[in-house]
Order: sequence, then structure tokens, then C-alpha cells
Amino acid sequence: MNTIPLQHDTPVIRAPMLRRALISGARRVIAQRDLLNKINVFPVPDGDTGSNMAFTLGNVLTGALSRRASSTGELLRRVSEHAIDGARGNSGAILAQFFTGISERIGHSRVASLEQMAQAIRHGAETAREALSEPKEGTILSVISVFAESLHCRERGFHFRHWFEEALIAARTALANTPNQLPVLQKAGVVDAGAQGFVDMLEGVYQFILEGDIDLNDDVENDCADIEVSQAHVELADADPEHRWCSECLILGDGLDRSGLRAAVGDLGASCVVIAGSHSRLRLHAHVGNPKQLFDLAARFGRVEGTKADDMHAQARTAAGTDAVVIITDTSADVPESLSESLNLHWVPLRLSFGETDYLDKVGLSTGEFYHKLRTELVLPKTSQPSPGDFRRQFEFLLSHHPHLVYVGLSRAVSGTLQSAEAAAKRGHADRIHLFDTANAAGGQGLLVIAAAEAAQAGQSPGQIMALLERLRPVTETWACTADVSHAVRGGRIPRWAGPIANALGLTAIARVSAEGKLALNSGLFGKRNIIERYARHVAKRIDRTQRYRAIIGHCGDAEAGQALLKAFTALVPCAQAWCVESGPAIGAHAGPGALVISYQPVIPETV
Repeated sequence: MNTIPLQHDTPVIRAPMLRRALISGARRVIAQRDLLNKINVFPVPDGDTGSNMAFTLGNVLTGALSRRASSTGELLRRVSEHAIDGARGNSGAILAQFFTGISERIGHSRVASLEQMAQAIRHGAETAREALSEPKEGTILSVISVFAESLHCRERGFHFRHWFEEALIAARTALANTPNQLPVLQKAGVVDAGAQGFVDMLEGVYQFILEGDIDLNDDVENDCADIEVSQAHVELADADPEHRWCSECLILGDGLDRSGLRAAVGDLGASCVVIAGSHSRLRLHAHVGNPKQLFDLAARFGRVEGTKADDMHAQARTAAGTDAVVIITDTSADVPESLSESLNLHWVPLRLSFGETDYLDKVGLSTGEFYHKLRTELVLPKTSQPSPGDFRRQFEFLLSHHPHLVYVGLSRAVSGTLQSAEAAAKRGHADRIHLFDTANAAGGQGLLVIAAAEAAQAGQSPGQIMALLERLRPVTETWACTADVSHAVRGGRIPRWAGPIANALGLTAIARVSAEGKLALNSGLFGKRNIIERYARHVAKRIDRTQRYRAIIGHCGDAEAGQALLKAFTALVPCAQAWCVESGPAIGAHAGPGALVISYQPVIPETV
């Protein structure tokens, strides 16, 4: 064991030692993330505190701590910036602000004495508390404050280990006291998850102080990993229905008005507000009913990046669930809203933009608002796949509550979404993550998602679910029609020369998703009379009507036409179940407003 030598002179904290200590602390939290998720009941029981803290510190690990720094001040500045950029959740944002406060006080110092570091940590504790609109005792804030106030520098017979050790002991005691401060913790029989995560980080730092080295293969044993708090999750799952979206973004600019932003967010009626960062970069975290309103408000104060919004109702269902397999998809899939909750579906939103403004599909911008913009904006919208980080965060959370997940994704042939999911899966748990290319989109993808979710709820294994999807994929069909091909022409889906010809002939274009997963022109209808009925007949003629089907009818901003098509199609094709939904940007951005989509799948006994 390579113990750090005890120093009786004036100990100082240098960048190399601090870097290795923080690496050890961050790894300890990441190793404990599943336990932290299990005991997460405050401020809402969404079961993701461990994932959020791990994601925040993971960003610091792969960023600031991945390379050497010339000074303690430089290292802490980089740590604070990467913590702010990667902060997730309430506890992650608080932790990021704690590091920012420390960095502000240390400044550009080459090294820091123990007294300087103690003062900086106390400043970090103060700024972390100031980051919250409504700070609560019995949380990570209480433990940070106790730790900071317990860093005493004595004149004689004193060394670095004792300086840290005394404060760690005090932090452990404060952690054990959190259930006495928050009744919800006492009821669940747990300590605060964020506070536990902070103490875990301290324990990792202390391990480095004792051993003077970092064991890259160290696997921290979760002695309490079987703590049962599912009942508490069930009882609290419906809390605060007006603030179901845990929303975050990064705000960049010069001289950011932090107090003005706090007042504006307060006027919005948000809860659990945390504003962490500096005058040039702020991480905004809040629980809201409408994420778009929050992001639009943030854009008034600076450039908004890194938006995300998690449905805490869905997270609470998962935290309380017992299914061996959970299903996740992306927002290209059109699934009836009523089924999303009952089937415990999880979503990764695609990203889309109008000009310089970016949105999260169906979260930062509703489908109805998308079609309004599509009709009124001069610029053509662009869609892009979620990043691997978007998938990784969701995968980590779901796998902390379920043994396996199956991602039912958008066709590889038209998007890099599946590749992003694959990149995320390679980062860990590859044996528990199962990825399926639907070779479809919209309602066709949605029908495959529904079949997978029903199979998961029926207790089928990942292998059985993947086999079912393989069986259903070639018989799941999607068609689309549009009377206005201008969006398809502008988006490059139809040759530019074909647009004027289609308009001159009064042609309603009909496209079909091919076996390779691409939407391609198939045929067309001439004239403008009875388009809906003729479109339904066109598709019905190509279906074996001796079978029964499930169908999803999608409309692009025209609910009345969607209902008319649903009626016309089900009159021709025997359907066991049929739904009408508003198709999202995956179809609408290319087919344009008014387009209509038919997706169908034969009923197989195992799927209903």
C-alpha cells in the first residue's frame, strides 16, 4: 500500500494529487449508482439520482480529469466547467455548483493550503445552497454544509489525512441524520440519495488519501443493494402532476443575469429549481409542466444548448415496476398516447430545428406546435438523431431498475438513430441491452413497439421478444400520401423536376416504406375528389383481407382527415384494433402538413 506521507509542516494541495483524489471519488459514485437509484424518494421518487450523479461526474472524468493540469486553480476551473456542462438532475446540478464555488475561491492559485481549500469548500457549500430556489434540510445540501464546516486546520501535530478524516466522519453522521429531517425519507426507511452520493464521493477521495493510488479494477460492493423502497415509489408516483417534466438546459453567454433568470423561472411556477454555474455558463434545472416554456424563457437570457426533459411519471413507474424487460423507443414511433403509460414505454426524443432554434421532439416542441411552425416558418425544419449520450443516460437509468431493456428503433436506412444507440450500448451493459432495427417508422415502428411492450409485460425473455419482432417486421407495412409534394422536394426525397409535374397533373403522391426501411414513391392518385376513400382502397387492395389486423392511422396536423381515413380503412380491412394518432416530424418534416399515413400489422396470437 502506497500511503501518502503525513506532513507536519504546512501541507498544500497540488493539482496531481487533487486530480487523482477526484478520480477516485467520482469512480466510487459511479460504482454505487444503482443503490442510489434504489433509495431515491426525494424530491420525487423517479429513481434516477444515482444515474444523474454518475452522468455528471462521468462528464468530469472524461473531460477535466482525463488530462493533467498545471495548477490546482486550472484543474478546479475545468472540473467546474465540465460539471456544469454535464450536470443532470437536482443533485448533479447542486454538485456542479459546489465545484464552481470552490473554483471561484481558489482562482488561479498554483497550489492551495488546507486553510485556503477549507475556505473554498465553505464557499462552495454556500453557493450550492444559493443555487436552489427552495433549499431543504435533510438533503445533499445539509451534508455538504456539515462537511465544509468540519474542515478544521489546527496549528500543531496536524496533517492532511486528519484534516479530511474529521470532516468525513461529520458528513457520515449528517447523512445518517437525514431521515430525521425529512419525513419522506423516514417513511421509506432510507437516507437521502443525493447526500449518500456526496458521501460516496468523499469515501472515494478518502480511499485515495489512505492508499495513495487508484485501483482501476476496484468494484465497490453494494452491501445494501437489496434495500426495498418500491412501496414508497408506488405511493409517491403521482406526486406533483403539474410538474412532471424534469427539465434541464445549459445557458451560455457573457454576464448572464442569474438573479433575473431565477425570478423569471419563479414566475413560470416551476418547482425544484436549481441554477448552477458562473457568469458565462449556467445549468438550469427545474420541474415543469411544459419544458418548451422553460427553454423559451432560458433563451431570453443566453444561448441554450443541451436541452433534456425526463418524464418523472414514467420514471416512477419504472422504479416501482418488476418487469424483467423494459421497452424503450425513440419519438419517430407513433404510439397512441393512452398506451404509452399502460405499457410502461420509455422514449428518447429526436432533435429538430427551425433555423437556429433547436427543440426536443414531442417534449420541447409538441407535434401540434411543430405543424403550426411547418405552415408558418420560412425555413425548412431539420431532424437529427439523439446523441449517444441521450441514449446512455436513459439506458443507465432503466438498467438500474430492470435486468434487461429492448430498444425498438427507427429504420437504420433513413437515420443514424440506431447507430447512436449502438454507440451507447458499447459503453457498458452490452449483454443487457438489446437493439432492434424496425426497418420502419411512424405507425409501423409504433406497432412493433406495442408488440414488444406487450410481450415484456407477459414475462417474455429478451430473446423471445427479439424473435417476435423479427417475425413481425416483414409483415408490418407503412404507407403515406400527400397532395403537396413541395416539402418532399425541398427535403430531397423527391427529385426537384417531379414537383411541377405532380402539381400540374393534380397528383396525390403515394409512398411506401420498402423492405430496406426507406420511404419511396410507389404510385399516385389523379384529381382531388374522394382522396381519402381512394387512398384507403389503394392500400386495402394490396392486403390479404382474410386476416385480421392492427392499424395505426397517422395524420400530419389534420385530425379530421385522420379520423375519416380511420373510418374508411377499417370499413375495408378487418381490424382487431385501430388507432388514429398525430404523426411526428419523422414523417411530417418530409411529407408536409396534411399528409396521411397508414400502418398495419397482422394479428398474431402472441401479440394480443
